[in-house]
Amino acid sequence: MSTFNKGIEKVVVALGWDPSPIGEPDIDLDLIAATYPADAPHGEPAYLVHFDSRSPDGTITLNRDSRTGQGFGDDEVMTLELERLSERYARVVVGVVIQQAHGRKVFGEVANTLVEVREGYTRLARDDFAGVPDATAAACAEFARDASGEWRFQPVLRGFDTDPDEFTRLMGA
Repeated sequence: MSTFNKGIEKVVVALGWDPSPIGEPDIDLDLIAATYPADAPHGEPAYLVHFDSRSPDGTITLNRDSRTGQGFGDDEVMTLELERLSERYARVVVGVVIQQAHGRKVFGEVANTLVEVREGYTRLARDDFAGVPDATAAACAEFARDASGEWRFQPVLRGFDTDPDEFTRLMGA
């Protein structure tokens, strides 16, 4: 039996933050997406998408990458074309990590952080990381296939106190 309920098809995850005060080192936040296979949706990611990369099939791309938070509008933008993602993948988790090149920084020290998940003109979620002020990274969105194979969105905010490499191993746990 068919249904008229469509799942999530194409979303944009947008991230913004204010630049560092003059004279202080730049703060660099990065969007990361981890794609998990259907046979191990909570295991190791099949692949990651982040700065200088995209998914092997082009369904997940980082369209904008900022290393400073400077400029107008969204500083980082990632597009996820879930309707095109192979059926061998059942789950995608999106997170944000603070690069630690200039010493330890946590979300509570970054001014005006904001992550927003949108499908077309519909805002699915919006968060400012106030719930994880002592974290250096956070999972902020989860997409999973339901029993009918349609993609569903689950807003999450799980903070982690870890380096970027370790975060990519923990974010989908």
